Amino acid sequence: MLLERRGFRFCSSARMLAALVCILLCIQPGHGQTCTEGFAYDRRARQCVDVDECRTMPDVCRGDMRCVNQNGGYLCLPRNLYNQPYRQETPALPEPAYPDASVGFPDTFLPDPPRAVEPSYPRVRTTAQCILGYAAAEDGTCNDIDECETNSHHCNPTQVCINTAGGYTCSCTEGYWLIGGQCQDIDECRYGYCQQLCANVPGSYSCSCNPGFILNPDSRTCQDVDECEDEPCSHGCFNTYGSYMCNCDEGFELASDGTTCIDLDECSFSEFLCQHRCVNTPGSFSCICPSGYYVFEDGRTCEDINECDTGNNTCTTAQVCFNFQGGYTCLDPLQCHSPYVEVSDNQCMCSAENPACRDKPFTILYRHMDLSSGRSVPADIFQMQATTRYPGAFYIFQIKSGNDGREFYMRQTSNVSATLVLSRPITGPREVVLDLEMVTVNNVINFRGSSIIRVTVFVSEHPF
Repeated sequence: MLLERRGFRFCSSARMLAALVCILLCIQPGHGQTCTEGFAYDRRARQCVDVDECRTMPDVCRGDMRCVNQNGGYLCLPRNLYNQPYRQETPALPEPAYPDASVGFPDTFLPDPPRAVEPSYPRVRTTAQCILGYAAAEDGTCNDIDECETNSHHCNPTQVCINTAGGYTCSCTEGYWLIGGQCQDIDECRYGYCQQLCANVPGSYSCSCNPGFILNPDSRTCQDVDECEDEPCSHGCFNTYGSYMCNCDEGFELASDGTTCIDLDECSFSEFLCQHRCVNTPGSFSCICPSGYYVFEDGRTCEDINECDTGNNTCTTAQVCFNFQGGYTCLDPLQCHSPYVEVSDNQCMCSAENPACRDKPFTILYRHMDLSSGRSVPADIFQMQATTRYPGAFYIFQIKSGNDGREFYMRQTSNVSATLVLSRPITGPREVVLDLEMVTVNNVINFRGSSIIRVTVFVSEHPF
């Protein structure tokens, strides 16, 4: 479009005017806080809005020119051109001729001699005029200027420049957010980015796990570690969530380190674990019995070995083997001392016709019994009874000899019987010989006689 100063001759077509307006209207501003020339940032609308230069700039157009505001700029047009109505038959007008600048203008378009003062309106040239944020290329097009690459932006040093069409915007890198124009670090740990442990670092964060866990490939969650796979326990291992527990086999207990197992001394728990003696073994224990005993099926109590039945004795064929708790003895054949004569294998008799038998017991009966050492008292251990009854007779039972320690006494249970009672504990090994006397008294015939049971008590060494 060509304008002539003198007479304001208008030599252009409506098509050129419409094209110029369209170019100006189609230029869009950048979308950052920094707006291109002709726009200002509206904080409420949060976008760049057009600046009306015709109102804000005094005398923007000089001479007989009128200012017409455009989106992102303005135009200075002759007033008479501005007042002419727009016609649709403008295409019938002849195409304007654009003279070659190298050969000068035709005579019909010769301008006045140039003045020293530049014109107050823009001169339309063959190349396109580019708004702020664009630069003219060799082919006459406007290309976007990358302010970020040319370092012509005004972003804060903490910000990152992002180029946009016709402008640029300032943003923050990942891990930062914009507060008050400054990029400040985001504390990801406050928002539970990590499942367990979190360490914030500038622009990022680092997750870790508690002992007993390992970080998953997502670098955020943790999974339990099966410590038992490394066999940390000397015996058994039980994996738990985040840890593990060791257990021990029977007869062992866990040491203070929580992983090794040490032998449990069962014998130290109680003195009654074994009847005789307890011997600790790795992971268990065993009971031992003294000589003359064997360990019973329960593994704890002791049972007497009857050497007389097993034949494991030293008695001769002439002797009699007598077994007692924890041992045995060999009894010699009965020998009756004069004036007594043997009437059986365990009885001696002194005849009444023999004057030497006067004031002596009529019979002596030999008995043997065993008794456990320390047996609880009182305890009935032997019973004595008259085998022959005479009319008008009564019987007296007493311990005639052998009860020096007063451990025994006779308790009469009927007119013809009595029981030997252990009244005090007696310890062995010991052999006690008691003469238990039964006195027969008959006042009708004036008779008094006696019989003796000689009881030999073998007290064992042990209380079982």
